[in-house]
Amino acid sequence: MRLVTFSDAIGMRIGVHDTASNTIVDLAAVTRLPRDMTSFIALGKNGLKRARAAVKSGEGRLPVASVKLHAPIPRPAKNILCVGKNYYDHAREFHASGVDASAGKDAIPELPIIFTKWPNSVIASGEPIPSYLDYTHSTDYEGELTVVIGPGGRGIGKQDAYAHVYGYTLINDATARTLQNKHRQWFLGKSLDGYCPMGPCIVTADEVPDVTKLRLITKVNGDVRQDALVSELIFDIPTLIETLSRVMTLDPGDLIATGTCVGVGIGFDPPKYLQKGDRVAITIEPIGTLENPVD
Repeated sequence: MRLVTFSDAIGMRIGVHDTASNTIVDLAAVTRLPRDMTSFIALGKNGLKRARAAVKSGEGRLPVASVKLHAPIPRPAKNILCVGKNYYDHAREFHASGVDASAGKDAIPELPIIFTKWPNSVIASGEPIPSYLDYTHSTDYEGELTVVIGPGGRGIGKQDAYAHVYGYTLINDATARTLQNKHRQWFLGKSLDGYCPMGPCIVTADEVPDVTKLRLITKVNGDVRQDALVSELIFDIPTLIETLSRVMTLDPGDLIATGTCVGVGIGFDPPKYLQKGDRVAITIEPIGTLENPVD
């Protein structure tokens, strides 16, 4: 299923996007399920069963054009967990850029590099990325597959990791590169308001039989900048879940952005930073396209 958060005159709530009819099934209206995505995810298989029944009933359908779509999780309960330098070619391009302020200065990391993005940075597909907030004028794009945690836990082994994956969405890990470099860490340069476009939906894990076969494509103004398979990750999804859950409890609705591939703006000479009027479109099927203009 394609789970979405939407709003209309009645308020914000969650639904299922039926692509065949291009309608939204209003889950709160049909089944009295929670109105927010995190609470719905916490219901696990029971919530999904009720949602499927709602879709099958044919009730509570709204035309997509009649509602406003938001980020699937508009305000995460915690910071978004992110992984740096997690594709081989991107790790090399980032290392060569001179912007990399991570410890060790090795092109290929020996262990996952973890940082976070502030929850207030989240915006929806279609909303402008406010690059004018970056006073260093060095805003870059990073298309990323993002894991949505379902059943929580601590000490999750790699062999059990996929049982804790609820689904997948897309994130643009937008970054103010000069801030990232000057502050010698990544949090400030990646947490500006509006610097985490997310969406357009959460695709449940049952719709993705082999996540490693998914292909990520990022276009800027229609030009392909990034094109890679998820199988090219240095540290795969089970490794990331195991690494994180060794030191913290993962909860339903937690987000793990798995890293970006080669082709970011800083990798060009000179760098191709985003400018006002640009459009960034990140696509992974069956999730769809996350597209945002730059303001």
